[in-house]
Amino acid sequence: MKKALTLPEGHPVFGSNKIFELFQYNPAVESNGLLFIAGQIGMRADGTIPEDVAEQCDLAFQRLGAILEARGLGFEDLVDLTSYHVDIDQHLTTFREVKERYVKQDFPAWTILGVAALARPILKIEVKAVAALRK
Repeated sequence: MKKALTLPEGHPVFGSNKIFELFQYNPAVESNGLLFIAGQIGMRADGTIPEDVAEQCDLAFQRLGAILEARGLGFEDLVDLTSYHVDIDQHLTTFREVKERYVKQDFPAWTILGVAALARPILKIEVKAVAALRK
């Protein structure tokens, strides 16, 4: 059995739900005691994407945190984290510094992947995750 997580329209971190409708996906899906979170990018609530990699990283983690919070979870509930990096050699240190501000304890498994590109040319990172639901 699975249950999709929906965010309220006008969410302060996500803004509109139009992107989920346009590309036909959910921000997260709950199944078998786990919350599978779709890849999060460094996009502002108004749909703009900063050029600064540190800001992209921070926004991606804000979005991840908002999804966790919507389900009553926190970063300590993550069991798996996958990060995708364009120009990994240039941006991994920055990503790690931002990640350390959010993921502080009970570290998840983490897979780091270098990729040629993401959904938009301006994007430099994306992060997807799996969290354990609380009983």
